Amino acid sequence: MAKRESAKREEDGAKVCINEALTDDELRAVLATLDREEEKDTFGLVCKRWFRLQSSERRRLRARAGPAMLRRMADRFSGLVELDLSQSASRSFYPGVTDSDLSVIAAGFRVLRVLNLQNCKGVTDSGMLILGNGLPTLQSLDISHCRKLTDKGLTAVALGCCNLRRFHLAGCKSITDDLLQALSRSCSHLEELGLAGCNSITDSGLSFLANGCRFIKYLDVSKCSKISDIGVSRVAEVSSSYLKTLKLLDCYKVGDKSIFTLANSCHNLETLVIGGCRDVSDESMKSLALACVNSLKNLRMDWCLNVTDLSLNCLLSNCRYLMALDIGCCDKVTDSAFQSLGMGGFESDLKVLKASNCLRITVTGVGTILQYCRSMEYLDLRSCPNVTRLGCEQAGLQFPEHCKTNFDGSLSESDAMVDMFFEGRPE
Repeated sequence: MAKRESAKREEDGAKVCINEALTDDELRAVLATLDREEEKDTFGLVCKRWFRLQSSERRRLRARAGPAMLRRMADRFSGLVELDLSQSASRSFYPGVTDSDLSVIAAGFRVLRVLNLQNCKGVTDSGMLILGNGLPTLQSLDISHCRKLTDKGLTAVALGCCNLRRFHLAGCKSITDDLLQALSRSCSHLEELGLAGCNSITDSGLSFLANGCRFIKYLDVSKCSKISDIGVSRVAEVSSSYLKTLKLLDCYKVGDKSIFTLANSCHNLETLVIGGCRDVSDESMKSLALACVNSLKNLRMDWCLNVTDLSLNCLLSNCRYLMALDIGCCDKVTDSAFQSLGMGGFESDLKVLKASNCLRITVTGVGTILQYCRSMEYLDLRSCPNVTRLGCEQAGLQFPEHCKTNFDGSLSESDAMVDMFFEGRPE
């Protein structure tokens, strides 16, 4: 009996409480090894001490709006640097985030660097004034499709948040060149600017921007119908090797001069969207292909009606890292465009090819694509009258198992996986 009691005392003495054995810093080190947010949340359920540490170490949060909830979150997550309050375009609730919420955010999250308010249609210029005055640490702001915003509020953000690196304003149709002038004066470190659909922006605005923001890596001025070669060329010349993504969808005034300037200045260009730029021709595209042989990865040039097989041959035989190509509705392109595949001395990395409504491409051209593009993941052949599923089967063409081939459907339909290639957002 005495021996059993002695053994029990020794066993009890060997037990150690983990909270007594580990310091806060050691527990933080354990927490840092967890990658998924779900795992970190589980860590916080162990006890009050672990909950407190997990809360203080949390850096990112996606949440819904409401002043009371935001105050509680500010008290709990004192070290938060990234807050996502964005709404889905198809399932947004009104008013959602309001100016009152932004007051709580500016007062409570003092080290916040990233704020996403995409599709938060309730915010106004008053809320932007609050952010500009209260969050000098802000480096990234997405207010895409917040349509009540104007130059007044956003200029306050530009002047108050001088460390701004990323600024996305797609669909904010009331902004003008005045905002770009304010960004040029105050935000010299700006790298990423999204202005898609901001159709009051002109070449003068881009010139203002280039004067002060010389490190632009990503610029989206899609559907800015007043933009022409003058503004695009100015940004390309100044940003030069920094520029990696340029999106000019439906900028119908943009033509060869812009592409030649990109070829001369922007040798690190990775993603270029020129869909709908109908004045772009073979000469400038060949120049770009030769200048960006080691950088170009994603090229969208649907509806570039002056582009022919000459451009495609040059691109496919020189741009070894090209992964995604959209030539939809380029009705001068034929099977000959793909004859250069395999001639460049490298295996094609092409994963996405959109060739919808290319009237002159046949099953023979598709066979050439399949022969040399073994990494193909998505092939769009909708509305190609000379290419059908039955015709490909009769020709004995073998599509890779992992390749999604689209023969049917509306041309207005999109694929999220494919769209990601042409997004070109920096990591």
